[in-house]
Amino acid sequence: MSGRSGVDMMEATRLTREGRLDEAMRLLQGAPAGASADPGVIDTAPPAPGSDGAWTARAARSELDNAEMSGIWSGLLDRFRKFRRRDDGAGSRPASPPPAGPVTPPGGTFEAHSHVSAAGARGYRLYLPSGYRGQPVPLVVMLHGCTQSPEDFAAGTRMNELAEAETFLVAYPDQPRSANPSRCWNWFSVADQQRGRGEPALIAGIARQVMGEFAVMEGQVYVAGLSAGGAAAAIMGATYPDLFAAVGVHSGLAPGAARDMPSAFAAMRQGGVPPAPGARSVPTIVFHGDRDRTVKPVNGDQVLAHARGGAPAAGLSTRTEKGVGSGGMGFTRTVHAAPDGRSMFEQWVLHGAGHAWSGGSKDGSYTDPRGPDASREMLRFFRQHEKR
Repeated sequence: MSGRSGVDMMEATRLTREGRLDEAMRLLQGAPAGASADPGVIDTAPPAPGSDGAWTARAARSELDNAEMSGIWSGLLDRFRKFRRRDDGAGSRPASPPPAGPVTPPGGTFEAHSHVSAAGARGYRLYLPSGYRGQPVPLVVMLHGCTQSPEDFAAGTRMNELAEAETFLVAYPDQPRSANPSRCWNWFSVADQQRGRGEPALIAGIARQVMGEFAVMEGQVYVAGLSAGGAAAAIMGATYPDLFAAVGVHSGLAPGAARDMPSAFAAMRQGGVPPAPGARSVPTIVFHGDRDRTVKPVNGDQVLAHARGGAPAAGLSTRTEKGVGSGGMGFTRTVHAAPDGRSMFEQWVLHGAGHAWSGGSKDGSYTDPRGPDASREMLRFFRQHEKR
């Protein structure tokens, strides 16, 4: 196998089994055996065969059968996650989602839908609260992270419970393994960073389909996500500022932080090449743990800098406050507010948090119940913004 691929897969497997994850990941990225270790990252995987911009650094990839390569990477990355998770901060749950807890509050419905367009097809789940009677209500689009599912993400974030209490719709697009072996949104692929193409077109299409089939308040459509889903949410704000009134990014990366697989690994370790500021400003709220070893905290700074790049600095006031979540986690919150008092941009730095949804439920994966409730804070932020 190693002779065909240019990568010593047997050696990578041996290192992984021994728990020498940094060396294994270094080898998989193309470094020779015995090279010095570089901090590993886990929340990404090769996109589906045929995707533009995917795995461009490894020309020998074509020598392996596509299915074989996907299987190799999926298995190795799953094993890598199992060991790496031990050092990824308190509170996160296993990468393989546990059976989802209750995701349908009494009275509501959690429906399965599908979307098909020229960009492709995706399934999605839609939560309809019991208080929805056909009247116009807001819509929140939630993008799950790697290895997660809509059901797992709904259980972990408890967004359906908030929707039931406050009457809004929640759509959860589903990234299948056929699009990415680890179910990651392909935020690092050039083809999936552009308006009208790839995954941005699919996600926007799902939002518009819900708007066409159900009563959604004009100008009150929002998008949020975790990790790869957070990076995808940031891309949606950059590519569809006319559709989404505000964006929530948890443990994600800025649009354009990576252009292919090698630069994705680099961005997750140390931040991406500072992307060009957004042409148009979309109000954005950012959450990031300061002990996140999967997507380093500097990426949260870059998400905010990209979002603020399209907004005039004049007229915004800035204040910083510190606090402690109900579970005991400390945080620092920085608010950039408009003259009318609306919070236009927010950054929450979670002290001691790893790669996990703050204030989430243990019923889902990648959650940290100790922190402030990111779902509730995102909803509060979203309600301040309406497209006019």
